[in-house]
Amino acid sequence: MKLSGSIDFQPKLLSSLKGYSLSRFKDDLIAGIVVGIVALPLAIAFGIASGVTPTIGLITAIIGGFVVSAFGGNSVQIGGPTGAFIVIVYNIIATFGLQGLAIATLMAGVILVVMGLFHLGTVIKFIPYPIVVGFTAGIALTIFSTQINDFLGLGLSNVPSEFIPKWGVYFQNIGNIDWTTLIVGLISLMIIIVTPKISKKMPGALTAIIVVTIAMYFLKQYCGISVETIGDRFGAMSNEIPEPHGFELSMATINQLMPSAFTIAVLCAIESLLSATVADGVTGSRTNSNTELIGQGLANIAVPFFGGIPVTGAIARTMTNITNGGRTPVAGIIHTIVLLLIFLFLMPLINYVPMACLAAVLLVVSYNMSGWRTVVGIFKSPKSDISVLLVTFFLTVIFDLTIAIEIGLLLAVVLFLRRVMENTEIKVYGDQLDIAEGTESNTHEMLDLAKGVDVYEIDGPFFFGVATKFDELMRSSMANKPLVRIIRMRKVPFIDSTGIHNLELLIRSSQNEGIHVVLSGVKDNVRKDLHHANIDKLIGDDHICDHITKAVVMANAIVAKS
Repeated sequence: MKLSGSIDFQPKLLSSLKGYSLSRFKDDLIAGIVVGIVALPLAIAFGIASGVTPTIGLITAIIGGFVVSAFGGNSVQIGGPTGAFIVIVYNIIATFGLQGLAIATLMAGVILVVMGLFHLGTVIKFIPYPIVVGFTAGIALTIFSTQINDFLGLGLSNVPSEFIPKWGVYFQNIGNIDWTTLIVGLISLMIIIVTPKISKKMPGALTAIIVVTIAMYFLKQYCGISVETIGDRFGAMSNEIPEPHGFELSMATINQLMPSAFTIAVLCAIESLLSATVADGVTGSRTNSNTELIGQGLANIAVPFFGGIPVTGAIARTMTNITNGGRTPVAGIIHTIVLLLIFLFLMPLINYVPMACLAAVLLVVSYNMSGWRTVVGIFKSPKSDISVLLVTFFLTVIFDLTIAIEIGLLLAVVLFLRRVMENTEIKVYGDQLDIAEGTESNTHEMLDLAKGVDVYEIDGPFFFGVATKFDELMRSSMANKPLVRIIRMRKVPFIDSTGIHNLELLIRSSQNEGIHVVLSGVKDNVRKDLHHANIDKLIGDDHICDHITKAVVMANAIVAKS
């Protein structure tokens, strides 16, 4: 991996401002206000579910969202805290504290910037879909399980973070349900579900929070009926923006947090680029993936200094931006200004929001994240895809997201290599060879092979797995010693170091036995690699032919002279 070409950092904000008009600003203004209103309950809910305060959730949405819009590579991307990070953030805080979360987020930001600088934006998109579906569904189930306590009003403290023990505690305390809290949660859930059916422009989560909060305020004042609120749990919320602060870094801390930072970075890259891809499909625009990674990285570098949690592109908020007319990053910046104004002037009102109502918001979020229809669809796919999905899902739920992503990626790579090896053929020819075999040509030209000439054709990349397969085939045919071995490489798109090493061993062992080796149909990039490894000097540059006809003529001539 190397830094190839110039740095690909071209924020969409700069290009969008060229020819910017008042009409476009009005559209962005309306979209920004709507997205800001939609983002408010989500930022609060994600903050609380992640193990931090509602204030931190809002600060993350304000600062992180601004940086993503100002420096990102997508015109309509809305950044902020998302449900995907709840599990990993909660676990990091439980293990390393808020200081550890800040360092891990900062490290993840640096990783993202480096990924963008090294032009890895397009590579991230090739992460297998079953992995994305698996850990997204696993996260959804984990989020669902974390909200049962508040939704049912069980009043439990120190609930285990592990999935199975957590549900064990729930079942042990199922008799402690607070029916008032449950009713509040159910009503909130109903409002969230029904509101979009009445008007798609009304955000169900915000509608539920406003209606239920007002209703519970008056019920408490005049009927003495109350449930736990944000203010009861966290105390009065401050509307002061935290001052920037630093943190102590050491190699020991960095080593401890590197797996978590890597998980945050990969998850951020996947989710933000997935959101950008969906947005491009709707708007017809084109995301600069490398710039987007750098913008996401800068956002995650900035928020830890204010106590924030990880930031990424949010698909739901991005789609809300698009459907309400937003087409430039100005809409995303306006959405952060709206959140800032709410933070500065309406923060005290957030104290009255019932926790059961926020739990209902997150239950809906987890349902939407689960993608159960997609999961069912993948079960009709090959068994390898199903295996990757299930392993990633269960690792996410039972262990944690860090392990799930690492093992899921490893399993996907192994299964991919296995599939490539199964589809890579090595054919052996003797006596005659049809030049057109394996092509769409209807013209068949037969080449006569002299006795003592064998042709081995490799159909696929000559990498370490195939190199071993080829080596085993050659060893099994050592009993029949030809005078010339032609290795036909017309369908070899690349060769790695293991392939070159095995090829060198084959050439040397063949030469020791008096067998000539001729390479045929070598592509320019493969020939370049062979030259770097001095294979041309080992067998002679004239023994590396660009066409099978030349190779056969040479081989037949060698046999004739013997």
